Amino acid sequence: MMKIDENSPATIYLHDYRSPAFLVEKIELDFDMHESATLVSSKIQFYLNPDREGRLEPLSLHGEALQLLAVAIDGEPLAAGEYVMTDEGLDIPVVPNRFVLEVKTQIDPVHNTSLEGLYLSNGNFCTQCEAQGFRKITYYPDRPDVLARFRVRVEADQRYPVLLSNGNLVEQGKLGNERHFAVWDDPFRKPSYLFALVAGDLVCLEDHYQTGSGRDVLLQIYVEARNQNYCEHAMRSLQQAMRWDEEVYGLEYDLDRYMIVAVDDFNMGAMENKGLNVFNSKYVLAHPDTATDSDYLGVESVIGHEYFHNWTGNRVTCRDWFQLSLKEGLTVFRDQQFSADLNSAAVKRIDDVRVLRQFQFPEDAGPMAHPVRPSSYVEINNFYTATVYNKGAEVIRMMATLLGRERFIAGVRLYLERHDGQAATCDDFVAAMEEAGKTDLSTFKRWYRQSGTPKIHFEQDYDPLARTFRLRVSQSCPATPGQPDKEPFLIPLAVGLLDESGNDLPLRLEGEPAAGDGTRVLELQESTQEYCFQDIPCRPVVSLLRGFSAPVQMTTVVDAEDLAFQLVHDSDPFNRWEAGQKLAVSELLRNYRELAPGRDFSLSPVFMEAWRRALADRSTDRSFLTQLLTLPSEQYLADQLDEFDPQQIHGVRMAAYRALVGANEDLLKERYAEAADPGRGYRLDPESVGRRALANFCLTQLLQLPSPEKIALGLVQYHEARNMTDRLAAFTALINTDIDGRDELLDDFYRQWQAHPLLVDKWFSLQALAPREQTFAEVKRLLGHPKFNPANPNRVRSLLGAFAQNMLAFHQPDGSGYQLLRERILLLDQNNAQLSARLAGPFTRWQRLEPIRRQAMKKELEIMQKSRLSRDLYEIVNKSL
Repeated sequence: MMKIDENSPATIYLHDYRSPAFLVEKIELDFDMHESATLVSSKIQFYLNPDREGRLEPLSLHGEALQLLAVAIDGEPLAAGEYVMTDEGLDIPVVPNRFVLEVKTQIDPVHNTSLEGLYLSNGNFCTQCEAQGFRKITYYPDRPDVLARFRVRVEADQRYPVLLSNGNLVEQGKLGNERHFAVWDDPFRKPSYLFALVAGDLVCLEDHYQTGSGRDVLLQIYVEARNQNYCEHAMRSLQQAMRWDEEVYGLEYDLDRYMIVAVDDFNMGAMENKGLNVFNSKYVLAHPDTATDSDYLGVESVIGHEYFHNWTGNRVTCRDWFQLSLKEGLTVFRDQQFSADLNSAAVKRIDDVRVLRQFQFPEDAGPMAHPVRPSSYVEINNFYTATVYNKGAEVIRMMATLLGRERFIAGVRLYLERHDGQAATCDDFVAAMEEAGKTDLSTFKRWYRQSGTPKIHFEQDYDPLARTFRLRVSQSCPATPGQPDKEPFLIPLAVGLLDESGNDLPLRLEGEPAAGDGTRVLELQESTQEYCFQDIPCRPVVSLLRGFSAPVQMTTVVDAEDLAFQLVHDSDPFNRWEAGQKLAVSELLRNYRELAPGRDFSLSPVFMEAWRRALADRSTDRSFLTQLLTLPSEQYLADQLDEFDPQQIHGVRMAAYRALVGANEDLLKERYAEAADPGRGYRLDPESVGRRALANFCLTQLLQLPSPEKIALGLVQYHEARNMTDRLAAFTALINTDIDGRDELLDDFYRQWQAHPLLVDKWFSLQALAPREQTFAEVKRLLGHPKFNPANPNRVRSLLGAFAQNMLAFHQPDGSGYQLLRERILLLDQNNAQLSARLAGPFTRWQRLEPIRRQAMKKELEIMQKSRLSRDLYEIVNKSL
């Protein structure tokens, strides 16, 4: 790794892990809340780790940006020479084996722009302690393997009537000088990253949930008064998640109350602090007038995710941050199951795989590639990645596939029972799966330690005389940073064979006495394996990797006619969608490679007919049908190329849509008329969601070739829509074109919704994503808009994050788009390192751009490298170069 200077941050390695010298029985915290001078008094009961008995150990505590006021051991103040303060903590060289440490610090929440530790958000105090924010509150062993019981007293002005922390409220009352207090006690041991505190002027929506054992749980959602009418969906989602976890996993909530607080200024989506979840308001607030179907489903998913952490993350946490996927990958898998059970399972699976391919596959192929369990890091905040979360969920899913539903759930329960109240490792989880599943997963554990996306190639041979079908499958995995060579993975491959009518054939492998179901899970463990199926009456069409049974890339080129056949007949919804995607990728990349001056864009008759047949299908679920009709994203197309021109990728995809619209305009109008009905009230059931999805897809495509008639259709929907899903779809389709009155339409939307921050975010984002030549200039102008607040992560992501995803606008040939993002990243890095590092993600892909843009992006990286950077941004920049 290159260094900026001699003080560049050190790398932390998994193999250097040592258990903590001292453990904590209990910590008592007292907060005297003031905006710029909050006093924090802690009383911590330490004892020597039994692993270290007989050794003299110093006490090392983490602490950042703290003003130390006093420190004492067993009631005796320490003299200046008895402790050492550093930029990163407090060291006490000599301590007894068991003692009480008392520390008083002062912190400054109002000027805490990092949004870590304790800070002010719109006038309310709020904490964010994962991963290492607690050290900005007081001196403490801020690591996940130190668990303790917390008792917290919060005192504040009456201007902050709500005082919350983890656990159960045990005391509250008024004090003199217009102040009051509350005391909270959490009966469950937890690491410091799960600590939470909120103090503010908030209103509360209350409801109850009765557990399966008959316990009554008080449910509370706290929001600012202006948002009190937007929480009902979040409450219903919470109750559904609690019921689902009981019914599916047998896991019951364990406290008497469950609290959610929504704040506007938050680096993450949400935080699962025990009993007191702090959420980005984006994932709590929902109302038909202000939220889209996608927003509703996002709220449901994230509410479920954070609730499911109560067991998979809180009751059992991770031993160290290298094990982060132990809680995140497992819990993402659980929230994916939850959403699939409540909605369209096929669409949910497609959405999950699309996210994996859009973000995780490029991560696996880039400079930030790392295993699901990383072996090293410079800054842990950089490892809240798609690999840890999304690929981690796929690793859990593969175990569930290999073991089967019942044995997998038994394994999860065994893991939780065995490690309840402990900090565990990924190996602990796999061990529970092995015991419950009565299987050996030692080869499977390579998924945790090897990075990269495996590539799968297959060859097929049908013998009509012997009625046998041979499938030869091989795997390989490209070199990744620090891992040039890979051992074979254990890959579950779900396979089906389709007969000439499109029906699933019963499958019997050579040596088996009888045929089984139409889908079979093959266990690929070697570099190459061959499977022979018996009693196959005709040449079959192979349906491999059903349900996307493993996070791999298929490299075999499949015949277009077979793909078109699968698109119509495959019984597996994912592979039906996948066949259409492969057809589209083949067509689009052919045009990308062949496009030259004077050469016309063209789509093959096979693809055109397959797409038209899908559009005309009245029997398929409309949500799923919309997925079938949607072309692969520009970024996914780019990821299929060793070197790409972003604007040419954009041009080819848009040309494809225009060709499809031109050939199917009447049918698109028919399907729009069938699905669109502005007179209906808003419902969130799958049928209604699918109806809106198809109608809005058709409208969007019709406006690819705008005409006065179609523009009028869009304007009618925009003005008369009775929900934000339909209104925003029409708005987006209209502003993506150069229609007369575009500026007036933008102003109209802003005037109506400027009091709703989340809709203002959408207003910024949609302009930054608009596929127009003028978008770059508009983004620069919007940076000066009164509503653009660089201190608010949602607002920054809505403009700059969206802009960086716009192939046409961001990738300016002269590099000016890269320069703009680099300048803003460096400004943000001075105040919010997590946000700046996340915005730098597009710079990790510079080496695959065409030469002119490649050099332009590299230049901006080199400028950043010479600047004074946070640890977060330093790691991204230096690994990228």
